[in-house]
Amino acid sequence: MTRRRNLNPESYYHVTMRGNNRQPIFGSHRDMEELMRIFQHAHDRYPFHLLAYCFMTNHYHILIKTESTSLSKIMALINRRYTASYSKRYNHVGRIYQRRYFAKEVKSYPGLLAVSKYIHRNPIDTKEPIVQRIEWYPYSSYPYYFEESKKSPRFLKTQILKEFLPNPYEKTNQAYCNFCNMVPVHHTILKNSKKLTEN
Repeated sequence: MTRRRNLNPESYYHVTMRGNNRQPIFGSHRDMEELMRIFQHAHDRYPFHLLAYCFMTNHYHILIKTESTSLSKIMALINRRYTASYSKRYNHVGRIYQRRYFAKEVKSYPGLLAVSKYIHRNPIDTKEPIVQRIEWYPYSSYPYYFEESKKSPRFLKTQILKEFLPNPYEKTNQAYCNFCNMVPVHHTILKNSKKLTEN
């Protein structure tokens, strides 16, 4: 029997999806484009917004908040469509994902900053960095923060995270990018930020 998840519709969630046995299922540019197309389709059908995303070769991370549709329904649509597309392209039989998606509620402004930073740093925090600079990785939301003139996906909201930056940061996307490049996360600064539940 499938365990039912009780998710808070008012919260942001850090969602991770992995390939079965950690195998690469987003291994080509075409795969990445198809995954993006499916996210766009899911957003058009069941509106949601992301604060951050990163598509890696064998998994992806998103920081998501739904609107009127449950997270489970959105994820089911995304993963079902990608499975069908992948199976057709590669003549694959059987499941491609390791298990159901992992979702963890993010309950504070510092949490949103820390999780988004973790997501954006994925390409350079691997054992062998994929790129030398975060903005060079094309399958992530970070380039849209770094270069605000870039046309971003409809589901990406890049004007939210900067408002949560604590002093002495300015409330700009450039400051947010500086925050993402700071290693490690400065918990003594973040702990003084407001809670999500505060007015």
